[in-house]
Amino acid sequence: HPLQVLLIFAKEDNQSNGFWWACDRAGYRCNVAWTLESALECFLDKHQEIIVIDHRNSKYFDAEDICRSIRATELSEHTVILAVVPRTSADQEETSVLPLLDAGFDRQFMENSSVTACYNELVQIEHGEVRSQFKLRACNAVFTALDHCQEAVEITSEDHVIQYVNPAFERMMGYCKGELIGKELTELPKSDKNPADLLDNINTFIKKGKEWQGVYYARRKSGDSIQQHVKITPVVGQGGKIRHFVSLKRLHCTNENNKQLYKSYREDKNTGDNSQSESGSYKCKNRRKDSAEVKSVTSQSSDAPSLQTRRHSSMARIHSMTIEAPITKVINIINAAQENSPITVAEALDRVLEILRTTELYSPQLGTKDEDPHTSDLVGGLMNDGLRRLSGNEYVFSKNMNLSHTHLPVPNTINDVPPCIAQLLDNEESWDFNIFELEAVTNKRPLVYLGLKVFARFGVSEFLNCSEATLRAWLQVIEANYHSSNSYHNSTHAADVLHATAFFLGKERVKGSLDHLDEVAALIAATIHDVDHPGRTNSFLCNAGSELAVLYNDTAVLESHHTALAFQLTTKDSKYNIFKNIDRNRYRTLRQAIIDMVLATEMTKHFEHVNKFVNSINKPMASEETSPHSEGSDTECTANIKNFPDNQTLIKRMMIKCADVANPCRPLELCIEWAGRISEEYFAQTDEEKRQGLPVVMPVFDRNTCSIPKSQISFIDYFITDMFDAWDAFAHLPVLMQHLANNYKHWKTLDDLKCKSLRLPSENNN
Repeated sequence: HPLQVLLIFAKEDNQSNGFWWACDRAGYRCNVAWTLESALECFLDKHQEIIVIDHRNSKYFDAEDICRSIRATELSEHTVILAVVPRTSADQEETSVLPLLDAGFDRQFMENSSVTACYNELVQIEHGEVRSQFKLRACNAVFTALDHCQEAVEITSEDHVIQYVNPAFERMMGYCKGELIGKELTELPKSDKNPADLLDNINTFIKKGKEWQGVYYARRKSGDSIQQHVKITPVVGQGGKIRHFVSLKRLHCTNENNKQLYKSYREDKNTGDNSQSESGSYKCKNRRKDSAEVKSVTSQSSDAPSLQTRRHSSMARIHSMTIEAPITKVINIINAAQENSPITVAEALDRVLEILRTTELYSPQLGTKDEDPHTSDLVGGLMNDGLRRLSGNEYVFSKNMNLSHTHLPVPNTINDVPPCIAQLLDNEESWDFNIFELEAVTNKRPLVYLGLKVFARFGVSEFLNCSEATLRAWLQVIEANYHSSNSYHNSTHAADVLHATAFFLGKERVKGSLDHLDEVAALIAATIHDVDHPGRTNSFLCNAGSELAVLYNDTAVLESHHTALAFQLTTKDSKYNIFKNIDRNRYRTLRQAIIDMVLATEMTKHFEHVNKFVNSINKPMASEETSPHSEGSDTECTANIKNFPDNQTLIKRMMIKCADVANPCRPLELCIEWAGRISEEYFAQTDEEKRQGLPVVMPVFDRNTCSIPKSQISFIDYFITDMFDAWDAFAHLPVLMQHLANNYKHWKTLDDLKCKSLRLPSENNN
């Protein structure tokens, strides 16, 4: 509602008119009163937020008297009262404002009839005192809610002096509010049932600004101890310091005192008596059993009391910990469950604990190498960091900083593309786009041409506020740093991943879940994700003791190098720095998104990324779609995802991961070509490992004995099927899934016929 202003003047003059017109300009509702009686009557009727009282001439009325009369009403608590005082001459001394403040005024205004001066004063009051008063008025609603809350609430100062307790707290502890307010917590009797160091642990925790949750014994006024679930939250205030602690307390209904209190409440409820029992019993009816805050689970079965007691016992131990990771909570719950379990259940839980204590929670465990050597070698080579060291061996590859191509002029703009290339690019939005044809007509420079087309379609230049010339130069320098000598990890692979990423970004649900910044980050990440790749795996580099492995501590070596080098190349020269015109905050956000996506292509965390996507995106979506109350609209689903940045991150990771290994989902001819290229690169690595006397990371990739169909089947079974099932469930990709099924059938046919090559002999002849 518009602000309301009351003007109290003895007579109409330039000053009263100045405020009247100022209210009109600001859009405030304005009333004018000329006497004390009419002023009080108007204020009690309208409850104005600002009152302006003429304090220039006492012969007409006493301004301070009027102010005191208004302040005497309860309604004036949140009203700002302004005194208009006469202008002082240059030789006159300023008068003190203390008498005005004592009378109830909030501030003074030096006489000035200018409408602008009056307007400025009123607007400053609105944005300062009035807004603060609005917040204070809202506090009444908050305290009303606290007074009716079923949980006991206690608020203390930073020095642990009690400043507020709600009625539920009074009932639980048996004290009256007046007995507690102003007292330090240390003055209240303590229960001797808590561990000796528990209070010190709690204080250490909350003084660091961290929330503490746990089970705590408190002593009631009557002297008996009760067990409580307690959550203590530090509240940061002025100066960024902790100013208050808010404690929420619920009865932990397991010990005898608590059960008695709970029983008392149940009896009162059943007889319809809502009065408090003599012992001050706390009404611990749980009215929030569906809330995530409720830690206990109540069984509906016949053995509920014993089961509930056991669960409460385990939760007590869990909550008494001060620093705990989620996995620690899980392990402690299982340990507690073992206590009274049958021997068969306890043994099964032992096996569960053994699995949970491993560091590789997301990595499936393979059988022996004899069972499936192809899968074992492939997974070992891709998912291990290869920390087997051999002294004296070092693998160093040159940074191909100035690689250049000839024969084909680089286009000045996207419209200045040779017709043969332009014709191919007309089909770039199709999944069946043939990247190898583009590779051929561009003399192995497909990335620049496809990049210009895709980046234009997604408005990347506009988002980055950079010219097309800058973008073109950037694409050139990135492509120049891919190794054309690699059979697989070259700029054609980068262009292929860029094409797949753009295709995914065009899918309705993906598009609706991401922002423009996410799209730009994804396209840039796809472009740079393998820049300066040496054609060797991380395991090889670690085993060889390469400079990069040493630099990046054997962790995500290549992926870290790709991102670092890409940003170094980009910011090295203004003529291809595509980030030079965006502000620092946007650049930081964009940079972090790009780094996160490129690092997601590292295979050691493959199953972690896929499982998180399934659990955080697929399963909640499936639940929504099958819920009888859900309308199941994509718009609602993507809107929910946009509300959670972590979910957007999972989608971007999954998208670039799928784009990076989408070869088995391409049309058969493209799939076969990619399979041949990656196999050749792995063959070359095995050859070099043997020459240098390094551990052979993937022994099955021996060019003399390897079955390419078997390796493709293992790769699809182990990495591709589950990931693309999850991605398809989100993005809806029927064409890809059909290609995947056809290609898998092709490889199975070859394997069944014991054929180790890419095609049947008859197909090769054709």
